[in-house]
Amino acid sequence: MNNNQATPPVYVNMGFQHNEGRPPPYTPQQGLYPSLPQEPPSYVAVAPPTINTHYTVAAGTPYITGQKRGIRKCHWRYILCSVLCAACVLAVVGVLLWYFLYYQCLMGKSCKSGGKCLSRSQWCDGVRDCSRGEDESHCFRLYGTNFTLQMYSSNNDRWMPVCAENWNNDYGKATCAQIGYSRQDYVSYSQSADSLNTNGYMKLNPGSSSGSSLQSRFTYSQTCSTKAVKLQCVDCGQSSSAPNTRIVGGTAAVNGAWPWQVSLQYNGFHVCGGSIITSSWIVSAAHCFQTYKNPQGWLVYSGDVSMYQLKMSVGKTVKKIIWHQQYKSLTNDYDIALLQLDTPLTFTRTVRPVCLPNIGVNLLPERQAWITGWGALRSSGSSPDILNQAQVTIYSRDTCNRPEVLDEQVTQTMICAGKLQGGVDTCQGDSGGPLVVKEGDVWWLTGDTSWWRGCALKNKPGVYGNITFFTDWIYEQ
Repeated sequence: MNNNQATPPVYVNMGFQHNEGRPPPYTPQQGLYPSLPQEPPSYVAVAPPTINTHYTVAAGTPYITGQKRGIRKCHWRYILCSVLCAACVLAVVGVLLWYFLYYQCLMGKSCKSGGKCLSRSQWCDGVRDCSRGEDESHCFRLYGTNFTLQMYSSNNDRWMPVCAENWNNDYGKATCAQIGYSRQDYVSYSQSADSLNTNGYMKLNPGSSSGSSLQSRFTYSQTCSTKAVKLQCVDCGQSSSAPNTRIVGGTAAVNGAWPWQVSLQYNGFHVCGGSIITSSWIVSAAHCFQTYKNPQGWLVYSGDVSMYQLKMSVGKTVKKIIWHQQYKSLTNDYDIALLQLDTPLTFTRTVRPVCLPNIGVNLLPERQAWITGWGALRSSGSSPDILNQAQVTIYSRDTCNRPEVLDEQVTQTMICAGKLQGGVDTCQGDSGGPLVVKEGDVWWLTGDTSWWRGCALKNKPGVYGNITFFTDWIYEQ
């Protein structure tokens, strides 16, 4: 993976080139490349018309300004200026009132579609008020490494744990589907080991109608006789053979170490990597599909670290490819894509999903992570038969954007990771593959391989799509 020749920014794959009414359920973690603050609107002040105070008189005729005449002229000037200033102030106030009361919906929240303003109590109340239903989406989320179920309370304007009273697996499956998972991937529920929540709970109302929406069945309660619901929507983040010790440089992986890693092949050739997140969905990079956009021809291979063995097996055909609508090939911004399979994968010891990052999981920078792939071992070099693995450091955005590193090219949709001293990095063929972190005995997908400057060069860490930033988008799909 060593290469001392400086090269311009390229794709990892050389051949293919979201209102604060309620807190969002999946926002970039505090400290891990937080979203850039939203710029307030700017208004252009209109200059008042010029007042001509220059008087021309006939040559030789003295111009006499009497005291009364001068006072009258001065009064008119002040009056005119005052009127103009008042008009400007009123215009600005009017625009601000429109912006905050209508556009920003100061006393509630506006729908994304159409700008309809809703009161806070209309969000997550079980009644669809927005034309696209966004007021009733993202009302549930999984929190922390123990997957505690939380529901947004519009009355309290905060996320509250869900009490386990009256809970069962049917509610569990319905809630997982609300979040974005498939019912067929549902695992189980249990009670969280967390201590009692002093802020209260969202509790199921046993007297609610069976035909009512899921959100409308919950009410706020200060107490809970049991504990909060711990929900497992998919059996993710478990590895049977992941390395436990620090490894310097890339090494060959063993079967079962990274069971979410897949090979994306087109017409029989490995093009990009990807990560299993459910039995029917794969996460990869948008730039992998800009040349061959049609799902036909793509096959997804999983279950082995040997590329030879993978090609001997039967790959999964692709039903749909979705890349982010804001993807920009020139800047590599929003470089993420989803693949939906025609038929679901069967989970085994060597085929398992990785976990999407929950809010509350510690994914702060300056920590260790792992990268995997069948990409070239050096720039423009050959690709290995056995899946390679390497440990890297996730750096803060400030570090990534230093002039001598990546010089302000790492945006909020990206993270960078590698070794500033060089020697460890992703390379051609690793595109779309996973950057993972272990926290709470679970592996979390933190990035998808996007781009770099050279392979494993000093001060040139690899750049990855920021999965924490994209989690909301992923669930929406």
